[in-house]
Parts: sequence; structure tokens; C-alpha cells
Amino acid sequence: MLIHHSPFERVTAITDVFMGLLAAFAALKISQLAGFRSDLWAWTFGLLAVSSFLGAVAHGFQMSQRTNDRLWMPINLSLGLTLGLFVVASLFDLGGEQLARVALPIMLAVGVGFFLFTLWKPGTFMTFLAYEALAMIFALGAYGYLFFNDSLAGAGWLAVGILVTILAALVQATGKAGKGIVWYFDNNGVFHVVQMLGLVLLWLGLVA
Repeated sequence: MLIHHSPFERVTAITDVFMGLLAAFAALKISQLAGFRSDLWAWTFGLLAVSSFLGAVAHGFQMSQRTNDRLWMPINLSLGLTLGLFVVASLFDLGGEQLARVALPIMLAVGVGFFLFTLWKPGTFMTFLAYEALAMIFALGAYGYLFFNDSLAGAGWLAVGILVTILAALVQATGKAGKGIVWYFDNNGVFHVVQMLGLVLLWLGLVA
């Protein structure tokens, strides 16, 4: 495969790599902590890293549309499971381990369901954005509640990190691929940069 001819796609691929490295670092550090909560967050960041690295390949290299579509299958599965685990981790902080364990198989099934929907209706990235919006709004409500009730150390950082994630999703939804926002950064490249800031804020909340 050859490097993609579009500078916008190449920049998007590079930012995907950096986001993947950041998510992988967070997953590694969190996995060193004991407990079910740490496992949930480690898997959340780990799956995000997988989708980011695969996204770098999908954006960064010339390939047939058929190959690209097949590459997006594991990306969509990883993203679907990432959001499902994010909700479960939020439920852990909101209601405890028992609630999270009950919700885990349900949200994993929702993540797989999202993946199956993308197989049925390929190329509908707005579906992912809608799924992400629902998950992030729920998590924002959970951590906003915990922050105002002073029930969890780091809840404020987590809430701000989720707000930044929502902002990143809005940038991606309202922009246009292949149209520069800053230099060769299109909506996807800017999304990755803003999302990396969100990941840092989430990390600060988890280690607070």
C-alpha cells in the first residue's frame, strides 16, 4: 500500500497515531492499579488505542474502497465497545461495583449491536456520533452529579474531559473531511487533537 495522496488524510493518520499512543499509555498505567474499576478504564482506553491505530492505517494509506470498508469493521467494533465500557465505568462511580457488573454484559451487547448496525448500514458515521452523544451525555450527568455532591475525587476533571470529548464530536460532525480548518487539519484531524486534550483531562480525573 502507498501513503495516501491527500495531505488531509495523512495529517488525520498522524493524529490518530498520537491519540493511539496516548490512549495506550493511559491503559497501561491504569492496568497497573488493582480493582474492577481500573480494569474497566484500562479496557476502555485500550480499545480506543486499537481503533486509533487501525484508523491511522485506514486514513494514511491508499487502498481499495473494499479494503477500507473491511478495515472499518474492527474499528467500529472497538469504538462501540469503548463507549459501552465508558458507560459501565461511569455507572461504577455512580452506583458501585454491583451495578457496573450488571450493566457490563448489557452495554457490551449494545456495543456489538452498534457494530452490527454499521454492517447493515455501512458508511453512516453519524450513527456513531449519535451513539457517542448518548453515552457522553449520560456520563456527563453522572460525573456532574458526583462533582456537585463532592462524592468522588476527580469527578470535576472527568466531567470537563467529557465536555471536551463532546466538543470534539461536534467539531467532527459539523466539519467536512478534506476541507482545511487549520493548515491540513480537517474535521477529523481537529477532532483527534481536541479528543487528546479530553483524554488527558480524563486521566487527571482518574488519578486524582
